[in-house]
Amino acid sequence: MGDPRGSSSAMEGNMSCKDEDLSIMTGLFNCLTEAYRCFLAGSYPPQNAADVASVIYSGLCGPVHGKDREGSPSEYCGEKNAELTCMCMSFLERVSSNLTSQGLHPDVKFYYAEVLKVLLEDMDLITHLVNRFQAEDHIISHLAAKTASKCVFYLICKSGVISPVWQRKCEQAFQNPWPGAELDACLWSLTEVSKKLLKGAHRELMTLLAGFDLSLSVLCSKLLPEEKKHMSQHLVDFTRSTHWGTSLCLLLDLLEVLTSSSLVCGAGVHLKSQRITHLHSLALLNICCSSEYYVKKRVLLLLKRAILQKAGEDWISGDVASWMTCGNWSSDMSILARTVLKAASDNWLLSIQMQSGAFFGGTRHILGDQIQNWDCVMLRAVSLIILKSIELCIQTAAGSEVKSATEVYAYLQSLWVFLRRYSFKQREVTHLCCWISMLFGDQDDDMMEAAKALLYIFLHYRLVSGVDELAVLETACASGFNPHCHFVLLLQSMSFDYSILLDFLISAETCFLEYFVQYLKCLRDDWQGFAAACEGITVSDCRLSQQKKCGADTSTLKCRGEPDKVESGSCVQPTDVIPPVGRFGMASELRLVEYDTSDESDPENTVESVCALNGKQYKSTALLSTRPEGLLQPVLQSEKASRANMASLSWQFTGEISVRAVHCLSRLREVVTRLHTKKLFPYNPSSLLKLVAQVESCYQKSHLSQCNK
Repeated sequence: MGDPRGSSSAMEGNMSCKDEDLSIMTGLFNCLTEAYRCFLAGSYPPQNAADVASVIYSGLCGPVHGKDREGSPSEYCGEKNAELTCMCMSFLERVSSNLTSQGLHPDVKFYYAEVLKVLLEDMDLITHLVNRFQAEDHIISHLAAKTASKCVFYLICKSGVISPVWQRKCEQAFQNPWPGAELDACLWSLTEVSKKLLKGAHRELMTLLAGFDLSLSVLCSKLLPEEKKHMSQHLVDFTRSTHWGTSLCLLLDLLEVLTSSSLVCGAGVHLKSQRITHLHSLALLNICCSSEYYVKKRVLLLLKRAILQKAGEDWISGDVASWMTCGNWSSDMSILARTVLKAASDNWLLSIQMQSGAFFGGTRHILGDQIQNWDCVMLRAVSLIILKSIELCIQTAAGSEVKSATEVYAYLQSLWVFLRRYSFKQREVTHLCCWISMLFGDQDDDMMEAAKALLYIFLHYRLVSGVDELAVLETACASGFNPHCHFVLLLQSMSFDYSILLDFLISAETCFLEYFVQYLKCLRDDWQGFAAACEGITVSDCRLSQQKKCGADTSTLKCRGEPDKVESGSCVQPTDVIPPVGRFGMASELRLVEYDTSDESDPENTVESVCALNGKQYKSTALLSTRPEGLLQPVLQSEKASRANMASLSWQFTGEISVRAVHCLSRLREVVTRLHTKKLFPYNPSSLLKLVAQVESCYQKSHLSQCNK
């Protein structure tokens, strides 16, 4: 046996060393705490900048005393050491971030700039940060990525120089990718630096991306191979890693930044890495068929933003050059659209599986006979990807990509089959044009994009179908792309309130202006189609209303995580009050927004009606339009007549809808004219006003011809 006194002496020495290390760490904590508090207070500590930099470096790299002694201090003080490391990186992140802003006093800014100068130039700080990208502790790895990103961005802003150590580390990870902490940290770091450069419209952005162009192409060729056979070869090993989904989502974030960077490229050099989303769109579509659900969702949202040309719109600031100025814009968008439609032809939609819509508490399991509320974020993304792809192919080379009306019909039918599997199988939909309101009802921007795409699809179909106008309208309604129905449903959803249209015209958040101008041209040239749409929507809505009175299906599709409660029962309408058109039928149940309850609705133009639901009294308001000068009034003279049969009811609603629609447009024209006269309108609306006046003229001519019969 060994000497007990020697063993006891060794233990005492070991404890002494641990106490010494702990004492050193405590001193570092205290010094860092004082410096951090001074920084938050807008001042600096009494020590000079070099001393503070030395403390930060020691805390980041760990205690150096006692490292060769028995009982490593990292084993004894591991938790404290991790806390100290996290504190140092948080402090550095905060300092480097604030130095790029204008919120610090000049003296304070100079002091902390000296601290960073010592760390970055004399102590090679970034090398130590990137070495921690592969730390087993995910918190330390992520904090290292955040701190390194802020320091790299600070160097770019200060001197226009990209850290070669950081760049080399990321390039190595991209050229030999393996899902894990290091690859995740590099992806996140490059994404963060690029986002910051995009937000500030920095010229160094293209220099940064050019340096990574080759390594990013290698990375995506391995994680996103274009051909399925290559995909199986490369992804079989990656997907076995538990980090694969996380790494892929981080790559998708980076792809959105790369795609959005094309918006600020102007007429400069365009990199292959900026086109990855388009060039590898087939691989992205294939991922939607086999990956985890959250990965599928991220892929679809990326493709949606790419095809809507809205990638990174929240990051871009300043004057943004249009994609049309970029040399590859047309070909890239054509590649993406053709790839999507080719996949749709190959039954890609059938391979996409949906889950229940999520809410703040997660997802809900459906029990018994409960109605499934599917994830409408996914449904809207898929729908817009298909619709915009059809629109883009129609617009490319004068529609040569979509050669026949049969192709358009086939693509739309595949979309409706997909939607019917999830969204609409709980109820019988008799009018497919209602689907756009039901699916996009609470997303104005997406709804306008879908309406614009369907309008272009309708115009193209009418041009190439070779059939008469009546047959075109019948086919359009049967396939859900009749623009007249969409516009009437839109007006009904806002209770024909012209002030809402005015908001849309002024707002830059949607493409409503472009859609509105194109639709007014269509309406001007096809007034009979609009009148037929008013009649068709009214008959359909009345039929659904009659079914409800007979106790038919009263369930409604809700595109929200929390299913709304639906009360069923009969609705007894007084015979002397006209039913509110804006609330009739299925399309009105799923309203775009409850505009008729907003403060902007004119209370002087509302009337209250009372419905008896389940024995309870509920009040509802419906906007009753006042008659504009020049418009004839006899169409509403039967408001107090009894509703004896369906035919008379349909005729009255048809007249009511057309009158209210034209009156809404007339009031909009008056308001816009008044604002433009006072120089309060944000742009020149002369062409728009001319179109609205032409539509009013069409209505008056049509109404006079009806009266003369």
